[in-house]
Amino acid sequence: MGKVLSLKAIDTINGAAGRCYAKINGSLEEMIYATKVNADVEKNMKEIPVLGYNGQKNKSTGWKGTGTITAYYITSLFRKLMLEYMNTGKDFYMDIYIENEDPSSGTGKQKIWLKNVTITKVTLAMLDVTNTELNEEMPFVFDGAELIEGFDTVYGE
Repeated sequence: MGKVLSLKAIDTINGAAGRCYAKINGSLEEMIYATKVNADVEKNMKEIPVLGYNGQKNKSTGWKGTGTITAYYITSLFRKLMLEYMNTGKDFYMDIYIENEDPSSGTGKQKIWLKNVTITKVTLAMLDVTNTELNEEMPFVFDGAELIEGFDTVYGE
């Protein structure tokens, strides 16, 4: 058996302790209005039938990167980019940098670049009399990623 580790509560990551930037048209935009950013990668799977086997075997055939940015409804940047696409057909891509750094945690930092991100849905206009602050969700897809720096403390390895 391997070494038994004990998770320290202080090592969990505070979700607000981090930074998010978008590199758009050569400019770096600090996304201080983002309240949540989530990026997932999922394998594409093909079922492989095998003679004499009652179960189903699976083979990885690729992957797809998807995510969502939840943000306060206080910037017109993404509406402008989507309107340009709607009116001219010129699409927009960006790279998104996400850094987790909780100074209370002993796990260190994690830094990731998401490559060739394009937002697939933008709210053009919004009103809601039941909320004191407006939030919007912007789903996106990406086709590359790079782990710049991983956490120092390794759990589960």
